[in-house]
Amino acid sequence: MTEQAASAGVGADASATAAAVVVMGVAGAGKSTLAAAVADRLGGVFVEADDLHSAEAKVQMAGGIPLTDDDRWPWLARVASRVRDELAAGRPVVVSCSALRRAYRDALMRDSGAELAFVHVHGSAAQLAERIGQRTGHFMPATMLPSQLATLEPLGDDEHGVVVPLDLPVETAAAQAVAFLDADAACRDRTPERPVS
Repeated sequence: MTEQAASAGVGADASATAAAVVVMGVAGAGKSTLAAAVADRLGGVFVEADDLHSAEAKVQMAGGIPLTDDDRWPWLARVASRVRDELAAGRPVVVSCSALRRAYRDALMRDSGAELAFVHVHGSAAQLAERIGQRTGHFMPATMLPSQLATLEPLGDDEHGVVVPLDLPVETAAAQAVAFLDADAACRDRTPERPVS
C-alpha cells in the first residue's frame, strides 16, 4: 500500500505506529532531517545510514564514483543489523537511508527481520540539485545526483510506504509520515493472517 501524502497538516504524535521506518530518497531530499523529526515524534532512535558506509565507500562517492551493488550489499547488511539490534532492545527505530531500489528495500526487510514502513521524500531534479548545492560537510557531491535519480525505483503498490514532497515544512512532513504510519499499522492489525498450508 503506497500512498501520496495529503497536502494539509495532519494529526498529533502517533500511538500505534510501525516500529521500524526507513526514510528514503536520493541525495539532497532531506531524509536525515525528516527521519530525525519522525524519530522524535515516535520516541524512537534515529539512525543515519550514511554513517555506516565504509571509509572506502565514502572516499569513492566523494570522488564522484557511484557505488556498485557489490559496494552496497555489505552496507545494507550493516543498516539492517542496526535496525535488528534496536528492535531487539525494544526501541522504535527510524533510519535515513537512500534505499533507492526495490531489491535494496527487500534486503533491508529480509535481513532486519522487520516489517519496515518506507517514507519516500520526493522532489524534482531541480529542487534536489539546489538543495545539494546549499549543504555543507557531506561527502556526497552534486555530481552524484544524476546516477542516483537513474537508480531510483519508486515504491511499489505492494510496499508499505508513503510519498512526502520535499518542499513541505519538516514538522508538516513528519506529521504526515506519522499519520500514515498510524493508519498503516492499524490496517495491518485488521488484516487476518493467511492460514499455513
